[in-house]
Amino acid sequence: MKKVGILMGSDTDLPVVQKAIDVLRELEVPFEAHVMSAHRTPKAAAEFSEKALENGFGVLIGAAGMAAHLAGALAANTVLPVIGLPIRGGAADGMDALLATVEMPWGIPVATVAIDGGKNAGLLAAEILAVEDEALRGRLRARRDAEAERLRAKDAKLQQTLADQLK
Repeated sequence: MKKVGILMGSDTDLPVVQKAIDVLRELEVPFEAHVMSAHRTPKAAAEFSEKALENGFGVLIGAAGMAAHLAGALAANTVLPVIGLPIRGGAADGMDALLATVEMPWGIPVATVAIDGGKNAGLLAAEILAVEDEALRGRLRARRDAEAERLRAKDAKLQQTLADQLK
């Protein structure tokens, strides 16, 4: 199975990135996580994305706040899918990160999840890899089925609470 490469612009992004890591671990998806910056370590970030395919990666996640250029910088140097994970913070409370990540120029796409959307970044990365991995597709389906069952149980509890209130 291909790996997911997770790059974050700062170690302060780890609480959000940890949610992606947790999902990938739950789904048994191999990954690497690194701190690299599009601005402070641009050569390292570029080299990582340039060599990602040959190093066994199938998808990259770029997590960054404020200027949030990391996902775009990664996408500029690879043809692998790149998922942008904008991080809340700064004067615009993450809106700058979201817009900088989602508004990529023509020809350099970045799939973008919500501000602080670490879980969805991990799930989307797994879904991309699952295109060619039947076992992973099965784990993703089982996860969705379990989530649906939890929701049905919550609804049943709500219905019982409402019925009890009428008594």
